Amino acid sequence: MMSVLEYAQDMNKSVEEIIKMCGKLGIDVKNEDDMLSDDYIVELDNAFSNEPEEESTVDEEIIKKMDEDDYYDEAIDTLIDKKDTVYNSEPKPVKQKKKNKKNDKKDIKKAKKEMYKNKEKLVSNETESNSNIILYKEGMTIKEFAKELSVSVTDLIKKLMTLGIMASMNASISFDDASVIALEYNKELKREETQDIANFEKFEVTDDPKDLEERPPVVTIMGHVDHGKTSLLDAIRQSHVIEGEFGGITQHIGAYQVSYNGKKITFIDTPGHAAFTEMRARGASITDIVIIIVAADDGVMPQTIEAIDHAKAAKVPIIVAINKMDKPGADPDRVMREMSEHGLTPDSWGGDTLFVPISAKTHEGIDKLLENLLFIAEMQELKANPKRYAMGTVIESKLDKNVGSVVTLLVQNGTLRLGDPVVIGEYFGKVRTLKNDLGEEVVEALPSSPVSVTGISGVPTAGDKFMAFESEKQAHSVAEQRSEVAKLKSNTLASAISLDDLFGKISEGLKEINIVLKADVKGSEEAVKNTLSKIDVEGCKLNVIRSGVGTITESDIVLANASSAIIIGFNVRPSAKILDIAKEYGVDVRLHNIIYKVVEEMEAAMKGMLDPEYEEKTIGSAEIRKIYKFSKTGNIAGCYVLDGIVKMGAKARVIRDGVVIYDGAINTIQREKNQAKEVKAGFECGITLENYGDIKEKDIIEAYELVEIKR
Repeated sequence: MMSVLEYAQDMNKSVEEIIKMCGKLGIDVKNEDDMLSDDYIVELDNAFSNEPEEESTVDEEIIKKMDEDDYYDEAIDTLIDKKDTVYNSEPKPVKQKKKNKKNDKKDIKKAKKEMYKNKEKLVSNETESNSNIILYKEGMTIKEFAKELSVSVTDLIKKLMTLGIMASMNASISFDDASVIALEYNKELKREETQDIANFEKFEVTDDPKDLEERPPVVTIMGHVDHGKTSLLDAIRQSHVIEGEFGGITQHIGAYQVSYNGKKITFIDTPGHAAFTEMRARGASITDIVIIIVAADDGVMPQTIEAIDHAKAAKVPIIVAINKMDKPGADPDRVMREMSEHGLTPDSWGGDTLFVPISAKTHEGIDKLLENLLFIAEMQELKANPKRYAMGTVIESKLDKNVGSVVTLLVQNGTLRLGDPVVIGEYFGKVRTLKNDLGEEVVEALPSSPVSVTGISGVPTAGDKFMAFESEKQAHSVAEQRSEVAKLKSNTLASAISLDDLFGKISEGLKEINIVLKADVKGSEEAVKNTLSKIDVEGCKLNVIRSGVGTITESDIVLANASSAIIIGFNVRPSAKILDIAKEYGVDVRLHNIIYKVVEEMEAAMKGMLDPEYEEKTIGSAEIRKIYKFSKTGNIAGCYVLDGIVKMGAKARVIRDGVVIYDGAINTIQREKNQAKEVKAGFECGITLENYGDIKEKDIIEAYELVEIKR
């Protein structure tokens, strides 16, 4: 269905023309907002396609087919041709004409018409009911139960009396009694455990194996900046987009498909590792395979390690593409050695990770890379059911001033068709236009296809799920429910697990606890990591998904959120901004400076025996701007209080470049040669620390108190 206005825009005609034609066909519409059914659309399409075309002169035909510049070019070419017949015997090269847009429109109209004519009803994503199974609802009355059994209330009451149960038709029936009665009628009783259609992110769709068909793999490329991710994407696109189509790529939709050896591969172009994991945090597991690209002349870099962590956390197969093999300094052995240190051992060394040397510049190894992608995809046996209504994920979205919301979707299961009612995130709409990655209009999109759609009421977020429905009424109702839920939730992101509820989760069957570990130095990192690996609590193990040196970053928090992990910081101190982000994501951050305390806390949490917890409350911070050296008192830090207050006797830590180098207490505070109990923000003072004088300018002294948290 679509409105008269939408149909007019689609046909490139005025609303008056559409209403006039509807009058001729006996279709009752009066204004642009009136709706046209699919049958009416087919009638109108046939009527307009059978209309006689107006005669036109040759010149008019040429002008219609070409832009003005093309028309003048052809006129000049005609004059040259006439001269060539007299003065030049050499044949003139044939000029390639532009693609006829008019024919393209006719093709899409024809495809639309055929689609509407042959539109088969797809399978609903809701759980199908079995006629032999009766769902028991809590508090079900005898009258309701009789209806479900398809028997009269009187017969059911008589049956109950034979079992010694006296009850009226409005009385409730227990599950046990109902089970006995159901067996009498050769029925099976089950407690109602219906899937909430509005919460389709958590939908588990079970398909009949005979309906499943092979689908293209979905691939994401990650790696260090300047190692050639964009160049590789361009090289693949130039080499393997279907011949004649590459020129049609006029827009970036965040994803595209290539064809290789008769099979398609879908590439997702994410802007970075954070975006990749952000989508995972929203429940969007869209990637089947990850390619990590490493420059052969540069080796493993910080962002390469980050990419490895994110890819491992996603638990998908990884291929390492060693790029820039055309450079004189290329050293693939070095890349393989460094990658093996991070748990990715090459298959040629007896490992299980495929390494492919390539050059995005010369296209060396591109075919080999695509072959390996198809090989891994074949091993995974990736399948989907194209016979059901579409489900999938938002890749990106934007607001276009001409057409409104434009949303790029990845269809993960089912078939998305033109005109389908859809719910995307909390927004409702009807697929008004459907374009593939080449910007071409299509009437349907199969599993693993990236498409852009219009007709959506708002701009959803990357990672949001979508589902198509049979009726607009149902889709609209679901969108309203989701909108209400969204209003109640201040934060839609998934919460990571916390130590407080760890024991309960283990009791429920949690087998693995994910940890993100950050330490001040490499030695500390290794020591804490090894110690954590030795913690042995029956039925559960610790898994360090990322460890590194330096302060806790936003990337660590995003990864922890997506992987339901706990962050442990050893001798590091994140900024207030980072702690706020962690709180926003619901990520539990634990800070320690003694190894055995880390072990004790984790073991206690896993056994459900946590000691009283103390929260560190930062009361103020000061920057060291000058150092005064005295032989008797030691070094005095000349400070400027940045925020809050600093108190004599308060606990304090010295932070240098985000790393804690001292944790103790403030010994004395001086203000204008007099001893002071406290100094507020905006004032200068001198501070001495308890048993510590190894301070430098620009160090931060952070004053804090310990407050017990009531459980």
